[in-house]
Amino acid sequence: MTTEQNLAQIGVVGLAVMGSNLARNFASRGHKVAVYNRSFGKTEKFMEDFGETGDFVSGETIEEFVASLEKPRRAIIMVQAGKATDAVIEQLSEAMDEGDIIIDGGNALFTDTIRREKEIASRNQHFVGAGISGGEEGALNGPSIMPGGPKESWEALGPLFESIAARAEDGTPCVTHVGPDGAGHFVKMVHNGIEYADMQVIGEAYQLLRYGAGLTPVEIAEIFEEWNKGDLNSFLIEITAEVLRQTVEDDKPLVDVILDAAGQKGTGRWTVKEALDLGVPTTGIGEAVFARALSSSLSQRTAAQGNLPTGSLKSFEDLGISQEEFIDQVRKALYASKLVAYAQGFDEIKAGSLENNWDINPGDMAMIWRAGCIIRAVFLEKVKDAYDTNPELESLLLDPYFNGELAGLMDSWRNVVIYSTQLGLGAPVFTSSLAYYDSLRAERLPAAIIQGQRDYFGAHTYQRVDKDGTFHIEWTGDRSETALD
Repeated sequence: MTTEQNLAQIGVVGLAVMGSNLARNFASRGHKVAVYNRSFGKTEKFMEDFGETGDFVSGETIEEFVASLEKPRRAIIMVQAGKATDAVIEQLSEAMDEGDIIIDGGNALFTDTIRREKEIASRNQHFVGAGISGGEEGALNGPSIMPGGPKESWEALGPLFESIAARAEDGTPCVTHVGPDGAGHFVKMVHNGIEYADMQVIGEAYQLLRYGAGLTPVEIAEIFEEWNKGDLNSFLIEITAEVLRQTVEDDKPLVDVILDAAGQKGTGRWTVKEALDLGVPTTGIGEAVFARALSSSLSQRTAAQGNLPTGSLKSFEDLGISQEEFIDQVRKALYASKLVAYAQGFDEIKAGSLENNWDINPGDMAMIWRAGCIIRAVFLEKVKDAYDTNPELESLLLDPYFNGELAGLMDSWRNVVIYSTQLGLGAPVFTSSLAYYDSLRAERLPAAIIQGQRDYFGAHTYQRVDKDGTFHIEWTGDRSETALD
């Protein structure tokens, strides 16, 4: 039985790799940690492997686990999203008292978090949906943490989270209170959507260098290592170089033996679905999600290989460009497309915050993504500066710094999109991001034609640029225009 003087400051439910590493992280920062797993055998294994590395207390039942926590009790759930999470929440809530705090650290759909927060609040307990990014290494050594929920919960959780979070170069912990109810999981969802686009554009750059310019994986690894020293400095660029250097038996490049069918757990799809509901054009993220779906359509792809016409494709030599120049242009196209992905992600965060009355500060999100998380990148400092300077910024791309960056990228970006079509190498995010950019800056878009069509077949009306009101053409009559208000 745990005495009152020997109670744990934090508890972790679910001792798979992420939960186990998070518990060890808390313990390494000097906290006493209670641990529990539905299968007590896994709890015993955790204590056997790590019990001597920190101050842990284990519980065989959920009641023992809860009893080992100091008040207000704080328990982080690290279990499979969905019904498993609901079941654990119910068990914890029944065993806890008023004022205690349940934290879901998994990748939950933010609408589920909103529902759960209301249910737990009705019992005078607190529920926090906390996005945690950084994978297994981040959980152990310092993740980026995006907690939502009541401000009162943040007062009790803030010091604990700050102690385990990754720290940016200036020493700032990569955690902040994002906003009420589902705000934390919403931001983590968009973070993952940006991650999808970021990974895809890196893959497209690899594809062009490998099968366009004919470079080897090791040569491309060296290129990525060089890119990681400049504007593209980021976690994903860094680990891509390591992946490209890895070999397996007979010194085969690992990248050549991995099945080219990308998996996904759903957060990218959630990001795109929510963007559609909010009316936010996250085209780069959407194309990245569809690219994964296409990669996994193996029977369809097999049927299409060698059986679809290509037109007149060019070889790399036909492009009339040196390898060195091509590499630099791909780098610039990659940088530009990454900027669009982040800009679209921040647009969705702003729209979601407005829709749900969360009052999320986008600059703060950039700050807590600077270390620990998968999409950490050197230019996030500039994102923070952009929103600090102009909190009402219409698009990140309009910030003077990023606007200036894009000016030096445009010609190469356009060239690479052309090269990809000439070589017959699909680059969906490079291409769609450029189309988005050109549509965003256009004085007129073809939406006028669409509105005319809608009015013709469905009397959906239209507005004019030269006078106020709503109008309709009598298409099946005398073609006269009627002002409806």
